[in-house]
Parts: sequence; C-alpha cells; structure tokens
Amino acid sequence: MTERIVLAYSGGLDTSVAIGWIGEATGAEVIAVAVDVGQGGESLETIRQRALGCGAVEAYVADASDEFADEYCMPTLKANGLYQGHYPLVSAISRPVIVKHLVKAAREFGATTVAHGCTGKGNDQVRFEVGIQTLGPDLKCIAPVRDLALTRDKAIAFAEEKGLPIETTKKNPYSIDQNVWGRAVETGYLEDIWNAPTKDIYDYTATPEFPPAPDEVTISFEAGVPVAIDGVKVTPLQAIKELNRRAGAQGVGRIDVVEDRLVGIKSREIYEAPGAMALITAHKHLEDITVEREQARFKATVGQRWAELVYDGQWFSPLKRSLDAFIEDTQKYVSGDIRMTLHGGQAIVNGRRSDTSLYDFSLATYDTGDTFDQSQAKGFIELWGMSAKVASGRDIRVAGQ
Repeated sequence: MTERIVLAYSGGLDTSVAIGWIGEATGAEVIAVAVDVGQGGESLETIRQRALGCGAVEAYVADASDEFADEYCMPTLKANGLYQGHYPLVSAISRPVIVKHLVKAAREFGATTVAHGCTGKGNDQVRFEVGIQTLGPDLKCIAPVRDLALTRDKAIAFAEEKGLPIETTKKNPYSIDQNVWGRAVETGYLEDIWNAPTKDIYDYTATPEFPPAPDEVTISFEAGVPVAIDGVKVTPLQAIKELNRRAGAQGVGRIDVVEDRLVGIKSREIYEAPGAMALITAHKHLEDITVEREQARFKATVGQRWAELVYDGQWFSPLKRSLDAFIEDTQKYVSGDIRMTLHGGQAIVNGRRSDTSLYDFSLATYDTGDTFDQSQAKGFIELWGMSAKVASGRDIRVAGQ
C-alpha cells in the first residue's frame, strides 16, 4: 500500500505546491486537511476543490469555528492570556485545534506522516509537531519548507510549471495568519523595527485617528464566559465576531510588539485582535470585583505561566492541564455585566455589576453609613509592619557596631 501523508492545507501558494512537491520527493499520496477557525476568505468547498486540483488524493475539511471559540478562545479569555503582557495568542491557540483534526484525518485515511508548511525559524513548527507527538505519538512529521527545501521562488516556479489552479503572485511582502480571535502580520517592511506599520497591513481594525461616535456596549458573563451583548444572548463565537465588528470599527486591538520567540530570536509582530482585547479587558474588570484578593494575585502569576506554555506549544501538556483546573476554579463567581465604551482605539470600562460581587458599598464608602471600623486599622498596621520594623532595628544595631 502506498504511504499516505496528511498535509495541513491553507489553500495558499505554499501548501498547494507542497501537495505535488511532497508527492515527488517521497512518492507518497497526500491528503489535504483544511480547518476553518474563523479566518474568513474562501469557502471550505473552494479550498477542498483546489486541493484536489493540485493533486491531493483526498481532501478533509472541517468547520471548527465554534469548537475553536468554545474550547480554545474561552480558556484563553478565562486565563486573560497575554504573552509578554501584549499578545493574545492568536496563532498559538489555533494550532492545537488544527493538530487535533490533522491527527483525526491521519487515523481516518491511514496516513503515517503529518506535514505542515512552517519554516525552521518560527514557533508554529514546534506547536504543530509537539501537538502531533502528543496526540499521535506514532506519527512522523515533515515540513516541506524546512525539510524539503521548498522556497517561495521554487513554489512559484513549480506552480507555473504544473499549471496548478492557484494565483502565484511574486510580490506579497507580508506573512499573515488570521482566525476569529485575531490577525498576525510579520516580515517584509516590518522587519526593520524602526519602521512604523503602514495602513495597508490592517484589515480587522479601522484607523483610530478618526473614529466614529463612541460605541457603548454591555457584555454579560457567566462563569467567565460571555453569554450576552447588550442583553442579546450570544454564543462565544458570536460574542467574538460581534466585538470584532464593533471594537474593530473603533480601531481597538492594534498591537505592535517585538516578542521573544521560542527558537531564541526576537521578532517584530503586528497583531489585530479587537474582539479578543475588548473581551479580555471586560473579563479582567469583572474579575476585579468577583475574585478574592489573594486568589486574584496568584491567578495573575498562573495566567502568565499559562500564556507562556501555550505560546511555547504546550497546549496538551500536563502542566497546562493542571493550570486549567486552577483557572477554571477561579471562574466560579465571575458572572455579571461590564459596560464599556469603545472609541478611538480604546476599550474603557465605566460600569460593572454582579450578584456575586465582593465589592461592599457600605464598607467602601466614605460617607455616612460607613460600616468599616477604622479603630482596628492602627493595631493592624502595627502588626503588619512588625517584621520590617524588627529587621530595621537589627540593621541599625549592626551598623553601629
């Protein structure tokens, strides 16, 4: 029986060419796997027909947009997942769901190898291959661009020679990855980190310099998950899409950052994540009134470690699973409404309410009716500062000797 290789297929030039390239280099049959994670663009059927037209013996397509929103975006939201405090893990969280379907297709079609289109410089090669090793430890991995020397100029020449049914533009200065959680842009002009991004690279967001009128939105959460927008019930996918539209129109969620890649280099990245950043902002403010102080402080540390693990391709790792359990426990009371104004590139919270709030007006107020017993403060301060006071006395005593 001829060996079969499953290929993560986007429908673009590189992965379209990879179908025939892999076939010629290995003698194997190629099954193309396309996964919809809300990236928009062409229909799955169009992508499927292109894969077959480029020589795939089978084409597996999956609409995983709701699955992606429910099982990958929502855990990221609950963790307030921002790598290095900036990046909402747009590409990092889409790779595990794609890996899941790659392994599923490999089982279904009897493939022994999984192929992806990553280079040897990026994070995605790690995310794909570590995920595949975890879910399908018997499967081998190859990367045509990295392992079979498939450069872009070779891809264009191969496509033209074979008459493949794809557009082969030789001038595409940026590398772009997108899904419903956001959009990532890199390379080209942006590699000079002194260069400001030009307006043409943005798609999910309008320029914030000349915004429309302020847009006030109320987001309702249950156990850390958005369930309604302005009183209208929504699924997680609908919530993300609605806020992509409304926050994007106000230029919210533009991120320009030089980040630390897993492979050891620093890389300049431009991200657009209007829905993700608006939701994370709202969620953090709701946590401020519903999560107990020490739990909240520790969760911030856990969330940072969680984001690092996910960025580094460890979605399926035991530590990630353990941190998920902690984060999920913290979300028990994260229910209520957050009102925010979207305007001029900012999502500003100006109202919050919750039946599970820890905010007590009678304790917080400085007006008549205050129930806080201020007489207890003096003794509390004495005891709280006792350790530092004793140490300071020791320092003075030793210095005087």
